[in-house]
Amino acid sequence: MKKSFFNTPVKFLLIFAALFSLVLFGKAIASSVMSVPIGKSSQGPPEGWKVKEWNGKAAFSVMEADFGSAINLKSSSTSSALYREMQFDIRDYPYLSWHWKVTALPTGGDVRRKNRDDQAAQVYVVFPRWPAAVNSRLVGYIWDSTAPAGSIVQSTKTVNTRYIVLRSGPGELGKWLKEERNVYEDYRTLFKEEPPQAGRLSVMIDSDDTKSAAESFIGNFIFSKEPSAK
Repeated sequence: MKKSFFNTPVKFLLIFAALFSLVLFGKAIASSVMSVPIGKSSQGPPEGWKVKEWNGKAAFSVMEADFGSAINLKSSSTSSALYREMQFDIRDYPYLSWHWKVTALPTGGDVRRKNRDDQAAQVYVVFPRWPAAVNSRLVGYIWDSTAPAGSIVQSTKTVNTRYIVLRSGPGELGKWLKEERNVYEDYRTLFKEEPPQAGRLSVMIDSDDTKSAAESFIGNFIFSKEPSAK
């Protein structure tokens, strides 16, 4: 009678070791990215997110895109944000990718001008530093109406907020676009120092300075150890 393959102790150990290695490899792959969930909610913000309103009432909803859930942000002479608390070392997950689409830009918005500082789509990684209200650092990625793409701008309203203009103007309105940034390197470029722990991811929309309207869709946030495949 032939012995079963699994009746051989050495072979059983080899199979066990191989399966254990696959589990460890799977965990290593899983831990190489950190997705930021956008859960549906019948009322209020997506699960795990909070609302901040500066001027007027926030208007948002969760919708489905090809990649999954996305946040639809609307503004009519208002200023508001959604944010999610996240505590991690940006050195461990330096890359941030996301998808966004803008369907309406605030008329004449310009991040370089304090009285016209409105954008339809804004993504921030917040680095808390005590006292947080005045000393936290913000790295902002924006779609501006006027300032040229590639511009680096210090906020005209808060000294520790720095922007990188990724998109500008109406040329690509209505299109889903993917962005990816090395947030760690961007922080060092913008602030000329090593970053503290990251503490928050935020999305924002405003049109209160220009007294106009704006709309955008943002989702599929992924922090990762390595850049995504092109």
